[in-house]
Amino acid sequence: MKDTIINLETVNPIEFFGVNNGKLDLLKKKFPLLKILSRGTQLKLSGAQEQIDAAKEKIELLVQYLERNGHMSENYFDQIMGGDDPEVVDNFIERHPNEVLVFGPNGKTVRARTANQKCMVQAIEKNDVVFAVGPAGTGKTYTAVALAVRALKNKAVKKIILTRPAVEAGESLGFLPGDLKEKIDPYLRPLYDALDDMIPADKLGYYMTTRTIEIAPLAYMRGRTLDNAFIILDEAQNATNLQLKMFLTRIGANAKAIITGDITQVDLPRNQQSGLIKASKILQNIEGIAHIELNEDDVVRHRLVKQIIRAYESENKNEEHH
Repeated sequence: MKDTIINLETVNPIEFFGVNNGKLDLLKKKFPLLKILSRGTQLKLSGAQEQIDAAKEKIELLVQYLERNGHMSENYFDQIMGGDDPEVVDNFIERHPNEVLVFGPNGKTVRARTANQKCMVQAIEKNDVVFAVGPAGTGKTYTAVALAVRALKNKAVKKIILTRPAVEAGESLGFLPGDLKEKIDPYLRPLYDALDDMIPADKLGYYMTTRTIEIAPLAYMRGRTLDNAFIILDEAQNATNLQLKMFLTRIGANAKAIITGDITQVDLPRNQQSGLIKASKILQNIEGIAHIELNEDDVVRHRLVKQIIRAYESENKNEEHH
């Protein structure tokens, strides 16, 4: 009798085991000579090595399918379990390459949902620096945070650093009550919100305490070298030329960076040029730096957001003509 533990941390256990363990029961029927126990995100297989190896092979295929698609019907589960023709199984696995980036709490799956969000995913796999520019609601920040969380979970990096320039959108920080952290936190709130969707609260608290995940204003990046990190500069349209250059030159060994921003929403004083606009122009032809433009087709918020973006764009064009 041999024992083997299989970790299922990369998939949603509810999806793997099924409602009322329906899929787990199918697995047990397929391998009646094995004793199969589930504990949280682990499967324990006990029995003859030959049987364990056969079961492991099937379980790996199931995990691979779930990692790509996030959901699997009992029918598909049954077909993958029964199908010994590798081509049949490959077809199942390749059919929907819409890969889940992160499994969040309560069975939530986070994936790239639009063409340009998928371009972001592909771009960060091939490049160390990605500029993702586009209007509000196109999922720039959310996709970037999902990619960072995935890199951390896969141990591709040791920490995540999320940063934004603390520039007021027509409001003054000086009149807000509280210490500096309390004043700055509202600016960083969208980053916290994205993380809340992707990491259970207790684990996120632990990551923040140990500084595995760090959220800080852009000014705090000065003088640091960021190695083995996934770094996101959000709202980069509000970074000055000097700030953006400072940020880009912080990137250390084995680090990846995504710079997101909306060049139609610059909140800098009129006499200051947005560093994002300049950087997007001058860093066009450097190998290892990718540029993705998102547009109204990538809007994943309320259906009216698309129409609002269009209305403002046409109004801006009218004003430019007059």
